Amino acid sequence: MREMCSLAYSLSQAENGWRWCVYDEDGVTVADGDLPSQAAAQAAVERTFRQAGADIGATA
Repeated sequence: MREMCSLAYSLSQAENGWRWCVYDEDGVTVADGDLPSQAAAQAAVERTFRQAGADIGATA
């Protein structure tokens, strides 16, 4: 049985666009960045979630 990974994220408007962060269940930042639009930042979060799911599947 594979272990599930809990992730959370935040999006915030920054001076030059949008800041995004993805955190693990311990509150540790696993990925982050700054992008020019909210849509681009949300897409980066979704890519990170998909990648985390793929990484879990590869190690199970």
